[in-house]
Amino acid sequence: MFDNKVLLITGGTGSFGNAVLQRFLDSSISEVRIFSRDEKKQDDMRKRFSNDKVKFYLGDVRDVESIRSAMRGVDYVFHAAALKQVPSCEFYPMQAVKTNVIGTENVLEAAIECGVERVICLSTDKAVYPINAMGISKAMMEKIAVAKSRQSGKTCICVTRYGNVMASRGSVIPLFANQIKRGVPLTVTDPDMTRFMMTLDDAVDLVLYAFQNGESGDIFVQKAPAVTIEILVKALTHLMGVPHHPCNVIGTRHGEKLYEALLSREELVAARDFGDYYQIPPDFRDLNYEQYVEQGKKKVSLAVDYNSHNSTQLSVPDMQSLLRKLDDFREFDGGKRRKLEE
Repeated sequence: MFDNKVLLITGGTGSFGNAVLQRFLDSSISEVRIFSRDEKKQDDMRKRFSNDKVKFYLGDVRDVESIRSAMRGVDYVFHAAALKQVPSCEFYPMQAVKTNVIGTENVLEAAIECGVERVICLSTDKAVYPINAMGISKAMMEKIAVAKSRQSGKTCICVTRYGNVMASRGSVIPLFANQIKRGVPLTVTDPDMTRFMMTLDDAVDLVLYAFQNGESGDIFVQKAPAVTIEILVKALTHLMGVPHHPCNVIGTRHGEKLYEALLSREELVAARDFGDYYQIPPDFRDLNYEQYVEQGKKKVSLAVDYNSHNSTQLSVPDMQSLLRKLDDFREFDGGKRRKLEE
């Protein structure tokens, strides 16, 4: 499907954009456009990949003209641009709205205007039962994508939703690894807190699955294992050869949940199970309120959500196997530290 096609990745200088480039550069794709507002990261990527297929567009999803200019001639879009840090979004919620909500509206409007064939918007488990500004803004992003899909014409718009992407920038694993290397105690929020775990390759696979199988308005979720923070710490410290590294339990931070959900119970009732993935079809009912008020589904009351407490739980060896898939941890084996950079 990507033969001789042009792909645009918004927020393309991030972890996801780099992983997509690794996957696509040796394919028969014609061009990959990296759209972002950070010229330094773009220059770093240009030097790293040094490939004529990669084109860089400086702009911001908040600026509809900049995204419209980059969208001309594009066949497919992966929309990854977002503010993702919970604390920063809590302090500056309108910034989250401008990027995650209005920015998504701009991307989808430009894609429809330019006749893009398919758009995949990346979301997060924090959009399910959101309690913080980041999750709320991402939930609104999903609503906008589904609403736009009702009137998108030939442009197919889908959403992917996933949990923690391991070793992505700002995530807990690089933080813990850095604290171990610096010899300072790990800052553990709550040892019983659970999170879904996915590799960057899993995230790319989910987007490609949605790309190949989705219809406009669909939301796709990849079934993922989960782990407690306690197990994650044990797996990481043993793998890096410091099993007795000190930890400080600091408590749950503002805006954090004890566990995350990938599917609400209302969504799980309607979802289609495709083995490794769930597909949530869009609700295309109109503003005929009788369908909402006078008709209900009894089975919704009996359903449970799909969350990181009731999903498959990883053991210490399981978590170590996942960690070894990451470039930064391939040097560590069986708790023996081969190399630990200062």
